[in-house]
Amino acid sequence: MARVLILSWEYPPLIEGGLARHVRKLSESLVELGVDVHVLTRGGEESPPEETVAGVAIHRVREPQRPTDLGEFVAWVERMNADMLAAGVELGDRFEFDVVHGHDWLVAMACDHLARRFGAPLVTTIHATEYGRHQGWVDKHPQSYIHGIERWITNRADRVIACSYYMREQIADIFWVEEEKVAVIPNGIDPGDLVPSDAAELERLRLEFAAPDERLVLLIGRLVYEKGFQLALEAMPVLIERLPRTRFLVAGSGTHEQELRRQAAALGLMGHGTFLGWIGDDVLHSLYRIADVCVVPSIYEPFGLVALEAMASGCPCIVADTGGLREVVPHEEAGLRFRARDPEALVEVAARVLCDDELGRRLVAEAYEHLRRFDWFDVAERTSALYAELDRERV
Repeated sequence: MARVLILSWEYPPLIEGGLARHVRKLSESLVELGVDVHVLTRGGEESPPEETVAGVAIHRVREPQRPTDLGEFVAWVERMNADMLAAGVELGDRFEFDVVHGHDWLVAMACDHLARRFGAPLVTTIHATEYGRHQGWVDKHPQSYIHGIERWITNRADRVIACSYYMREQIADIFWVEEEKVAVIPNGIDPGDLVPSDAAELERLRLEFAAPDERLVLLIGRLVYEKGFQLALEAMPVLIERLPRTRFLVAGSGTHEQELRRQAAALGLMGHGTFLGWIGDDVLHSLYRIADVCVVPSIYEPFGLVALEAMASGCPCIVADTGGLREVVPHEEAGLRFRARDPEALVEVAARVLCDDELGRRLVAEAYEHLRRFDWFDVAERTSALYAELDRERV
């Protein structure tokens, strides 16, 4: 049985974003395949330093709460890596690992040192790049530092995993990594995890944000510039003028939240929608069920998990024609795409879905079939096959 050490800066119950959920589902699915999975991550005072959940052995280093200032955050990440390295060395004294697998730049230093110490192959998954998040503006600290770490770790690793062909091309171009070294393995989704509230609670929740005769447009995710929510807000006055009984709901938090609120106020939108702020998974899964359309207006999107969640929840989805969204949402099949960075194009496509219930039902039905491509067991099988290939090369 292969034994893998997976490093991630977040793992449930500590959740910063989609990475924690990805690493958990991948780890648990690998266990089902017979892989002995150990996850090295961080935790707080409330989390046990070691436990086994769903067959995954979880080892946590206790770290102080992360700072919000990005400059301080970089120094905090360096300390976390030093602590993870020390904990990983101790784990290496107890177990023999066949592969070390790190997720993103946040654990790069610890991953590299541990793989060299164990004499094990190193796999790194790049979920997004600093270059992409900042549209190529990585010449100043701390963006230049993060970009440098990403370039370093992708070239140090024996294999790099990208979640889309778009990301594989970006990694090859900006980090000078041979495309043959980059494996494309998409993110997965388990519709069974998207548990909504009961029917009565869904009805109450819907009435909280829209009347029965109104249409509800959902914008959900991290409120950061690259997610493009500012473009969706720019489109809303025109959409509301065309379809007066339309409201919007912004769910999530992030560094761009206050700017988005100011933009909505300047556009006269505050009487037509709600900023919900940060939400837990229980409410998140219900919001997809009560919305008439989910809009993903990203400027930069390596994959597009929100689109998958919307489709799995029976919500018609429209997305910007960019990045990994092109691979996740086939146009006119599982959803509709609109020209990226174009509020007018967004209005046209959103109005088309909101005015045509039959179209919405067809998109939802076809999306259910499309979701089979993103089964977690298949993702784990492909990842396990990559581990086995590296093990054969080592031998």
